[in-house]
Amino acid sequence: MTVALALPPVIGHRGAPLHAPENSLAGFEKAAELGAQWVEFDVMLSADGIPVVHHDLTLDRTAGRSEAVADLSAESLAEVDVGERFNAHYRGQKLPTLAKVIERLGELNLGANVEIKPAPGREAETTRAVLAALQSHWPSHLPPPLISSFSEAVLAITAEVAPELPRGWLGEKLPEDWQVRVKACGCVSVHLGWVELDEAAAAAVKAAGYALAVWTVNDPEVARRCRAWGADAIITDTPGVILAALNEQSETSQAQFTEADLR
Repeated sequence: MTVALALPPVIGHRGAPLHAPENSLAGFEKAAELGAQWVEFDVMLSADGIPVVHHDLTLDRTAGRSEAVADLSAESLAEVDVGERFNAHYRGQKLPTLAKVIERLGELNLGANVEIKPAPGREAETTRAVLAALQSHWPSHLPPPLISSFSEAVLAITAEVAPELPRGWLGEKLPEDWQVRVKACGCVSVHLGWVELDEAAAAAVKAAGYALAVWTVNDPEVARRCRAWGADAIITDTPGVILAALNEQSETSQAQFTEADLR
């Protein structure tokens, strides 16, 4: 297969959550400031069916509240402060809708890996709402968003509703039947956790013609190792640190190549 996808070497995981609140407008701004060309973020639905950008099913970790995102209206969620719990400096940073994030990405010139993360039982509803928003509002000057999910049902619906959007199969590790499952979803990339990744798995993905993204890598040595194994993109909480590490690796490789060429 031919991969119709060009991933940047570094993707900001939920923005840059070691530096700013995750999945927030401030976080995406920080990722761009740190040199990221793309960000990854999570989308789920409010109670009234509006796509909002948030990872957890509840607001406990990000806002210190016990409610589930899926139980609150978009109007109520728009008043949820997801900044103060991270740092008082970010007090007033509100939980954003997908529409607001798309607008800001256009202003920041940031591409995106959009992870569709439905609440249980809302797979179809969430996927269709997210895709409708992306198809209607995605900035034409940005590369098409890469849709990923742990849910193969989500990926199958995406293939049906928005076949023009590239899809990424997301998993902790590579299962034995991975090629059948990835092909069934029409994916062009495979996204694997670094903890379970080894050189053989990386090589298998690349040999089959898929792009490989590795998450969530915050250690420069691990990032360099994954790139040496063929990873196209490193998804990280600290884009600036990992970019610097990969640039240093590239410069070292180039210097070694030049030195050998001159012998």
